Formats: sequence, structure tokens, C-alpha cells
Amino acid sequence: QVQLVESGGGLAQAGGSLRLSCAASGRSFRRSTMGWFRQTPGKEREFVAAMSWSGGNTWYADYVKGRFTISRDNVKNSVYLEMNSLKPEDTAVYYCAAVDKITVPRLESEYDYWGQGTQVTVSS
Repeated sequence: QVQLVESGGGLAQAGGSLRLSCAASGRSFRRSTMGWFRQTPGKEREFVAAMSWSGGNTWYADYVKGRFTISRDNVKNSVYLEMNSLKPEDTAVYYCAAVDKITVPRLESEYDYWGQGTQVTVSS
């Protein structure tokens, strides 16, 4: 059974940093595209960042470029989202997602597996 488990969320002040982790299990993700999405009540879920596990290619939403970094650890089978220079508008539930192919990384509909999410709250 494929399972994605997010962790690392919490409370941070504006300008601070958080590092989210996504532990992936159940199968090999070496040929997968891994993505991070976020959602705030009253808004649609939006793309944050993505990467190809094996190739190391990365993609970012414009509003996080220069602030967030996506990476992975092959030994730990984990994907990370390093968030710096946090803003109150970054407050959301962050979700880890995966699909067993290289695909269009910004499209939510392309992903087959999802974690349960982790809450990130950024105060002023």
C-alpha cells in the first residue's frame, strides 16, 4: 500500500523558516514525480513545488521562487520542502503528492497518491 506522511508543520513568525517532510513508502518512487500543494479554507488547492525523483528536475510556483526549496533523500525515501522567508499568506494545509511517471508537475489532477496534510501557520 502506497503511503505518504507529511510532518514538520507548525507555527512560525513572518520571516521565519520551516522544513516539511514527506515520508514515502509502499513502493519505489524512483520514476515518480513528487509534488507539494497547499490549501486554505475558501480557496482552491494550489501548486507549490514539484520534482522528478531520479532526474532531480524541479518546478516552483512563482510566488515561492527564491524562498522554498524542494529536495529528496533516496536513503530515507523522503521528500522535503524547505520554506524560508515565510509570509502570513503561506498559512495553509500542505499536502505531499506522487504519481508514477514524469508528468505535467503543476496539475493537481495528474497525481495519484496524496498525504493527509500538515498545517502551517505563519503569524505577523
